Amino acid sequence: MAQLENILKKPLITEKVSKGTEKFNRYAFVVELKANKYQIKQAVETLYNVKVLAVRTNITPGKTVRAGKSVKKTSKFKKAFIELAEGQTIEFFKGI
Repeated sequence: MAQLENILKKPLITEKVSKGTEKFNRYAFVVELKANKYQIKQAVETLYNVKVLAVRTNITPGKTVRAGKSVKKTSKFKKAFIELAEGQTIEFFKGI
């Protein structure tokens, strides 16, 4: 089992995720590819002191990108959508 600090890589802060946060109390994170839902739930609950109701995951495939004459491929990554209990929030930017 991986360390809980290494499972969550970074929070996803996009306009689409922000709408889900306001409407459904749902947050998104980029997580380790090999992490499962139980590990993700445990990591969020211990690091942010919140109650997680549901975890949904999605693996986004890598894309083919042209850089001049060469063709490269970006790496795939895993996203986790975390739904929190009523009245709980996660603050990513404190004091801004």
